[in-house]
Amino acid sequence: MIDRMDLKVGFQCNNRCLFCVQGDKRLRHPSRKIEDLILKLEEGMQQGIRSLVVTGGEPTLHPLVLEVVSKARALGFTTVQIQTNGRLFAYEAACRRFIQAGATEFSPSLHGSSPQMHDFLTQVPGSFLQTMAGIRNLKQLGQQVLTNTVITQHNYHDLPDIARLLTGLQIDQMQFAFVHILGEAEKNSFWLIPSKSLLQPYLLKALAQGRKAGVRVMTEAIPPCLLPGFEDCAAEWIMPSTLVYDAEATIDYLRYRKTDGKGLGPRCQECVWACRCEGPWKEYPSHFGWEDFRPILKPIEK
Repeated sequence: MIDRMDLKVGFQCNNRCLFCVQGDKRLRHPSRKIEDLILKLEEGMQQGIRSLVVTGGEPTLHPLVLEVVSKARALGFTTVQIQTNGRLFAYEAACRRFIQAGATEFSPSLHGSSPQMHDFLTQVPGSFLQTMAGIRNLKQLGQQVLTNTVITQHNYHDLPDIARLLTGLQIDQMQFAFVHILGEAEKNSFWLIPSKSLLQPYLLKALAQGRKAGVRVMTEAIPPCLLPGFEDCAAEWIMPSTLVYDAEATIDYLRYRKTDGKGLGPRCQECVWACRCEGPWKEYPSHFGWEDFRPILKPIEK
């Protein structure tokens, strides 16, 4: 049973993130035609899917994205999330247009606690201030805001400050996702990718700050052996089964993660979490090996 669809409306983006997993798709694929997008929505409804993520690229750049949102709600989708860099929502009028069209959740990305950090990673001066304004506007309008932060070598030490900043904005959920070494991240991998054991204490502190403030905290692509006390924050354990309508294929995301995208290491079967853990993205151990992943052993019964 598929519970959610991830509909990529196009790959154009007004950020140039140094870690962008989509790589050069913006150069190779035009925005999808509205007829194709509506057809995908109808196919999803026929499969019983009622949850939709509108994404890209930057989906707010698609000229007919509001029509996609309103059509989704008219068809019967109960959840419509906009996965975004958040910059358009610096304009309150834009927020209101998406809300009126039927968007129910907004998932902006924030990658630093300062303009210097965030704007370096997005490669767009001023993007931090716009994203922050967007988050504030959406919360003032009573919207569900679920943020995402991609963890890189450049910002991992900033995670506690990012958490502090976001809790102050009273967001509903924050997620810290380890960079996936594809696309631009692969091109920049020689300096962009941190060791997971090195970032661990900063991540745990950020999670603790969010939890203390009553904000739901999640991680992605961080195996539970690196999350002592926060194992239940692993998003993989609660992610709904999702169909991803990508540029060249439709992907069963759960199957992709478990068969092609991620994998367990030589000692992972010794770990108490082996039956639930997907392991890291496979590109990570190809760069760093398996030294960061130490199995949590079952206590010896006396």
